[in-house]
Amino acid sequence: MNLKYIVDEESSGKTVKTILKTKMQLSGSLIKKLKYQQKILCNGQPVYVNSVVDRYDILEVCPRPDGVCSSIIPQNIPLDILYEDQSFIVINKKPGIVVHPTSNHPDRTLANALSFHLKSNDMEARIHPVMRLDKDTSGIIIFAKEPYSQNFLVEQMKEGTFLKEYAGIVHGIITPETGIIDLPISRMEGSIILRKISTDGKPSITHYEVQKYLKGASLLKFGLKTGRTHQIRVHCQAVGHPLVGDSLYPLLSSEVSSATKTISENSCGNISDIICSNFPPIPPKIINRQALHSYKVAFVHPYTKQAFELTAPLPADMADIVEILGK
Repeated sequence: MNLKYIVDEESSGKTVKTILKTKMQLSGSLIKKLKYQQKILCNGQPVYVNSVVDRYDILEVCPRPDGVCSSIIPQNIPLDILYEDQSFIVINKKPGIVVHPTSNHPDRTLANALSFHLKSNDMEARIHPVMRLDKDTSGIIIFAKEPYSQNFLVEQMKEGTFLKEYAGIVHGIITPETGIIDLPISRMEGSIILRKISTDGKPSITHYEVQKYLKGASLLKFGLKTGRTHQIRVHCQAVGHPLVGDSLYPLLSSEVSSATKTISENSCGNISDIICSNFPPIPPKIINRQALHSYKVAFVHPYTKQAFELTAPLPADMADIVEILGK
């Protein structure tokens, strides 16, 4: 796909570079790359980025895919593709699969599967992550096929116009039915994985809304104002309602939970209305991962500039919990 912009009266007299940044929302690094590739055109001809444009001039750029990543081995792993076009692909990720290769998971990742998919369809594209999901979190995840789309979508996240909603099942009957958890999060000392609530942590805001009360549990919808690592998981544990099945952030003892809650209230003072009740027992091993699912996204499409929305239904393991505990 090509991006086009017809210069209006307001933009007349400005440089190509200014319009590329402010009107077409291209990053500086992408502009530099397109300049050397001579992919920046004005009225069909290559143009210098410092050139001044006139009203009705037509600027056009072609942010093409930047080639495959040779370090990611294509592997034939089934994908649940919710949507795909020339600019990005949306996957409904299964729980238990890692997104990118690591030293502990060098292959059989989502990136390997996507590399195979693109190669099988003769698409010489390098995947550019737009979102991240933990290994055992399921649901919607987006990959851009070229830098422009990645930057356009990530900028929406920074501006707070990119909607991400999650479904989660937590221990206990949480009240009130809607609320905001505003607790700063920092890295746990001595761990590269774990996070904790800390007065000197980064600002972290999670909105929640009860969708259904179950026996000893609550099905919630989460919205993120910020996007810290493990944010929903840490916040749920901090208010005494951890996600069912979460082995990293499990149900705390009453003593530890009370201490955590006191720290949280002293730092932000806004979760005192969330009730930490004694929970009826939930059947053991009802799920072998945290009950968290990325179920909805809404944003503006990078090229069409139209509103775009997708949802992914609850996976079988979480749907089973709702059925079992909802009887």
